Amino acid sequence: MNEMGEPIVCLPRMLPGDLTVPAAHTAAELNPINRPPIERFPLVDEQYTITEEHLAVLTTKFWQTAGVRLTVGFLDNPPADLRARILLHMNAWAKTANVQFVESSTAPQVRIARNDRPPARAGFWSNLGTDILHIDDDQPTMNLEGFTMNTLESEFHRVVRHETGHTLGFPHEHLRRELVDRIDPAKAIEFFGAIQGWSPQMVRQQVLTPIEESSLFATTHADPNSIMCYQIPGSITKDGKPIFGGPDIDDLDFQFAALIYPKL
Repeated sequence: MNEMGEPIVCLPRMLPGDLTVPAAHTAAELNPINRPPIERFPLVDEQYTITEEHLAVLTTKFWQTAGVRLTVGFLDNPPADLRARILLHMNAWAKTANVQFVESSTAPQVRIARNDRPPARAGFWSNLGTDILHIDDDQPTMNLEGFTMNTLESEFHRVVRHETGHTLGFPHEHLRRELVDRIDPAKAIEFFGAIQGWSPQMVRQQVLTPIEESSLFATTHADPNSIMCYQIPGSITKDGKPIFGGPDIDDLDFQFAALIYPKL
């Protein structure tokens, strides 16, 4: 995105509140690194108690490290060439990571829709990692609104690979505190309110609330060129310099994917 453009943003789909704790247990059972490092939290006292719900929010959602093979289904029966093209870009992460996405019509784990109107949720989004195991079998876990064979190749790189990153458990990189601290809150609220119709609360949630670093398994520094990073214009940063975001998986993304899902 340049300074005159509008970002295409993704809203990772959250589970209903009653599924948050069960989903956290599933994530921890599949991969122990998902458990929050309680020893790095402040000491618990009478005024502050760490609840199971609090730990669930801090639980990451990575799949098992011994190799990930996820089946993929398409809910609106797109043509075969489009299905193959989407799968090709999903499997771009396999360059360095031990992951594979394969099409299946039998109880697929990843279910892709292209909804563009209510009551379905439109836009670009994905559930995060192992959370997809808690979504009803007839519901999507990823949405690629309006994608066809006429969609620009650059959008397959930027959007499909980004949403697949979420499916692998990778959160938004722009929510690392190092990048959040560069954003002017008032300007961000005005900007995203104007171009996305977001409420101030939504902007705070999606752009201005940093990930809890104490629970984050991540690279040492935030990567402003990551495929998982929003494009943030300089008009809403404190120093006037944009956060460009990534049009494709970059070297640090590939390194991190290899760390989480090492090849044997």
